[in-house]
Amino acid sequence: MRPDGWHLTEDLDGFLARAGDFLRSRPALHTMPLTVTESLRTRGADAFGAEAPVFGRLERSGEVRATFYRTPSGLLSLTPLTPKHADTLAARLADLGHVLPGVSAERNTATAFAEAWQQYTGAKPALREQRLRLYRLGTLTPPKPFPDGRGRATVEQDREQLTLWCREFAAAVGEALSVDASSWADTRFASKRYTFWETPDGTPVSMAGVTSMVAGQIRVDPVYTPAHLRGRGYAAAVTVAVSRAALAAGATEVVLFADVANPTSNALYQRIGYLPVTEFAVYDFSYAAPETG
Repeated sequence: MRPDGWHLTEDLDGFLARAGDFLRSRPALHTMPLTVTESLRTRGADAFGAEAPVFGRLERSGEVRATFYRTPSGLLSLTPLTPKHADTLAARLADLGHVLPGVSAERNTATAFAEAWQQYTGAKPALREQRLRLYRLGTLTPPKPFPDGRGRATVEQDREQLTLWCREFAAAVGEALSVDASSWADTRFASKRYTFWETPDGTPVSMAGVTSMVAGQIRVDPVYTPAHLRGRGYAAAVTVAVSRAALAAGATEVVLFADVANPTSNALYQRIGYLPVTEFAVYDFSYAAPETG
């Protein structure tokens, strides 16, 4: 039996061999580590840069109780932790000399880790204004009235429109990344499958992307309608279309995230059958400049 405590590795296959069952045990709550590790597994180690990602698991009495991952230059992403376990992880990573730009996790876990990280490293945590609420699909309920048109899977000829809308979406949610023809393959958008909602004359008016199915779960991400086309039901229509397709493909969990501060999107998702699971928070860490003599 392996000793209790945190075990760190850069070996993705070894990590999944030990932690895979734990991640699959709660596929909705663990949507991010499931999809990120699947992307790494299928795209290869260079999918997130030259440095190797780091994975960790917490074991107690031979069972995995929590995990984390950190891609190069990315945030530390945690599954839910008790304050005690957040503290032991912060102490371990600080002792190993890790320098973290921030942490992303369920709200209470993120707060507990940020406080512990400050204690061990002196880094000042700053809570991002944007908080995300995780939803899982209950009973899919198409809205009434439903806009005229249809959902259509995108094809290669749609790449220019798709790239434009993903770039606009990234800007709207404050993601600092370049999305164009040359950088597309290196963005988080490249691994998704997309659907356009089209009006009866064939004009695309909204889009939704979905992740590949992992452990029976599919995440809807992103959903975007250009500003001048909002308020007509297109976002609801395309979300219903991709949610229905996910269920038809055999997904047992369909999930998505919504900005807590956006009452329109939260109301929309609940109206079509999505149920709140929990809220996530992100803390960014700032470090004092080293003293010079």
